[in-house]
Amino acid sequence: MTDAFPSPLAGALAAAVCWLAVAVLCLVPARDALFVRRIAYPAGALAGLVLAALGLQAVWIAPAQMTLPLGLPDLPFHVRIDALAGFFLMLLGAVSAGISVYAGGYFREEAAGRATIIGLQYHVFLASMAFVILADDAYLFMVAWETMALSSYFLVTTDHKLPAIRSAGFLYLLVAHLGAIAILLCFGVMSGGHGDYTFDALRDADLKPLWATVAFLLAFFGFGAKAGMVPLHVWLPEAHPAAPSPVSALLSGVMLKTAIYGMVRLIYDLIGGMSGGVRWEWGLLVLSVGTGTTLFGVLYALMQHDLKRLLAYHSVENIGIILLGLGTSMVFIGFGHHAAGVLGLIAALYHTLNHAVFKGLLFLGAGSILHSTGLRNLNDMGGLIHKMPKTAFYFLIGALAISALPPLNGFVSEWLTFQAALQAPILQHGVVRSLLPLFAATLALAGALTAMCFVKVYGIAFLGQPRESHRPAGAGAAATGHDAGGMERYGMAWLAAGCFVLGLFPTSFLLMLNQVGVSLTGHGLTPEALASNWLWLIPTAPEQASYSPAIFLAVIVAVTLLAYLLVRRFYHGRVRYSDPWDCGYPEQTSRMQDTADAFGQPIRHVFGPVYLMKRHMPGPDDPAPRFSLKIEDRHWYWLYLPVARLTEYVSSKIALLQQGRISIYLLYSFLTLIALLVFVR
Repeated sequence: MTDAFPSPLAGALAAAVCWLAVAVLCLVPARDALFVRRIAYPAGALAGLVLAALGLQAVWIAPAQMTLPLGLPDLPFHVRIDALAGFFLMLLGAVSAGISVYAGGYFREEAAGRATIIGLQYHVFLASMAFVILADDAYLFMVAWETMALSSYFLVTTDHKLPAIRSAGFLYLLVAHLGAIAILLCFGVMSGGHGDYTFDALRDADLKPLWATVAFLLAFFGFGAKAGMVPLHVWLPEAHPAAPSPVSALLSGVMLKTAIYGMVRLIYDLIGGMSGGVRWEWGLLVLSVGTGTTLFGVLYALMQHDLKRLLAYHSVENIGIILLGLGTSMVFIGFGHHAAGVLGLIAALYHTLNHAVFKGLLFLGAGSILHSTGLRNLNDMGGLIHKMPKTAFYFLIGALAISALPPLNGFVSEWLTFQAALQAPILQHGVVRSLLPLFAATLALAGALTAMCFVKVYGIAFLGQPRESHRPAGAGAAATGHDAGGMERYGMAWLAAGCFVLGLFPTSFLLMLNQVGVSLTGHGLTPEALASNWLWLIPTAPEQASYSPAIFLAVIVAVTLLAYLLVRRFYHGRVRYSDPWDCGYPEQTSRMQDTADAFGQPIRHVFGPVYLMKRHMPGPDDPAPRFSLKIEDRHWYWLYLPVARLTEYVSSKIALLQQGRISIYLLYSFLTLIALLVFVR
């Protein structure tokens, strides 16, 4: 342990403390909350950029750690920065910088009292996530983890006067604390009762295989609850729509990734290290859950017409894709094929970063629509590209990226996940060798369905004609909708640029993530992969697979320009312009456009058993016939409602013990004393 502050560690701590300082200064009641309106969010964005640069530096240098003069007398706080922490600090800083710039414009018109509280909780939220990543002992980790949960809860319940938002916040906090209990038990199992909760002590502990598996299951459950994996996902589609849009972007883009960080840290670094390595059986469980999470998320996203709820279900889907990469990595490492295992880990971490960027961008785009028009329901939108052209452009970039279309970033990480799964022939276990391609096939299906979903979203929201006659009461601002403000556009532009950089220069990020893989497993990619140049991405060997985003982009541009020039040269002036065929109707209206429900109807029929559908069919003599269809999550009825009813029943029986009479309570004490005398010798 070093005595002096190592530069990246000191800088990361300083950035986190700066966020806390900004949070405190937001409470200063000066000139109608001038600080929080004009200075706080740009200052938070600057701290994020510094943190991102320091995290990137930490990936390439030796780990550093220190003990802080904080905490309890015998439990001081320990902090550490290494390649894994550096990568996630880079993710936190870079993504939060764009979101904070956007938030500076989004929250500027809030009332002074409300703005100060949002500014306080927002920057405490950022600082707590930084301390989760920097923590090097279970004590600091859990303190930062709970601070992150509470600050995000208050942000989710910003509009707490609405019953639906209070309910969403309660559900979020409930699932978060269930996960926290599992993580706390996991640390208890790993410590083995020795009382030393530093991560160095946990790495050196000697756990039997059974207890290592118990610790893995607790960690997977605890962090999976925060990440939103099925069936612990129920809070996510409720909390994301309830929160303000910049907060939704932070929740989905960054906070879910702290759960992935915790999962990787404990499984690969702490549990896997103490038990002699990661096991392939663990990987199969992660793959199975990841497959179910991926398909469930995208199928339910297709059925949504609330834009923010739709994006929330896509967060569930992308967490599943990350789990597919992690599970593939664990299977290969468990069988001793470390190069393929590191490739799977790199694919998962790359998609973690990619999802943070493009999902943050999409939530910011949805926030601009909501801020400008007051609309969240896709069926009330239409033609927004004419009033919000810049927002439409940035949203299109995010939609193409999440649909995994080259040369943007979503394609690279999903392609790397495929390449890792296609290494299955090197496995000796026949059943596992045959299962890996099936898991990869679910990723291909999810990619196609995601593309379909965002064709629906973009086509219905931005194209076509405005659905003026269908707008709900209170959405009158939609008729005079305007584009996003300057700071909001800068925030979206930052994340849109990230989609291009991550997609066009994957080899640089491959080498960086290889450093993370080496720090966790002691192994790296094959020499052929490490020899990749800036033009070609080669994950395994050139004869197996290679990809050049620069050449792909150049071909797209060349073909587009060639087609344009040929049309201008040979057909210019020969085309007759006229109105399109209108099927015999004299005038086209917005009623002729597909709705979000109609667009998803084929998928609803094909995957009908997946959904819990409640239909209302009008009768033949109904004076006001109206058809309605409501799709609900089966997990509520299969899992959560039975548990809730059982809890209420047990609580009602236990409540009978509270009689309110002192004589009864004295009787309880007397019986307890008799029982102790009988059973304790």
